[in-house]
Amino acid sequence: MRILLVEDDPLLGDGIQAGLRQAGFGVDWSRDGLAAWHALSAESYAAVVLDLGLPRLSGLELLRRLRASGNRVPVMILTARDRVEDRITGLDSGADDYLTKPFDLHELAARLRALVRRSHGQAAPRLRVGPVEIDPAARSASFEGRPVELSAREFALLQALALNAGRVLSRTQLEQALYGWGEEVGSNAIEVHIHHLRRKLSVELIRTVRGVGYTLAAAPPDA
Repeated sequence: MRILLVEDDPLLGDGIQAGLRQAGFGVDWSRDGLAAWHALSAESYAAVVLDLGLPRLSGLELLRRLRASGNRVPVMILTARDRVEDRITGLDSGADDYLTKPFDLHELAARLRALVRRSHGQAAPRLRVGPVEIDPAARSASFEGRPVELSAREFALLQALALNAGRVLSRTQLEQALYGWGEEVGSNAIEVHIHHLRRKLSVELIRTVRGVGYTLAAAPPDA
């Protein structure tokens, strides 16, 4: 899952980015509100971790702009402002969750996983699509009850497809889910990952919709 971190403190931002990457997230990092607004206007993210005290554009103003524009990306406010009034203002401005500093990175990762689940209409902590089961917290997957060894990219791709089961995702959407800023994307990278997933899971599981993209099937075509 690719998220946007909006934090102007260089030491804290570096630590959050490193910790969330260890937890399996792809993390782009913006250091001011205006840069974050441009990033969110141009790219798709699974969630946003948003500080409030930002240069150029405050976190609250960025949040209000997002919601006014119709952008429904889940937003987690992460701030030192711990008054009840601040929490109420943040949530009433459109935030989905509010966490105060200092915080535990494991809790932040768990809250982000919950936000992403809910934004895709998923209540259970594990994703199940037909014979596939995914545990985002453990970063593990199984097919028909047997564990399947996946690379980090393969797991991220399978998770993106599972969260959007029944929808067709384009190659561009899948690239945005897997690759962050500064990461080189091969011309056939998505096709290679799809090929590996089909080999490890099932040829029929991931369907190609010609000229559109890929979708995760809950059952084989002849089921």
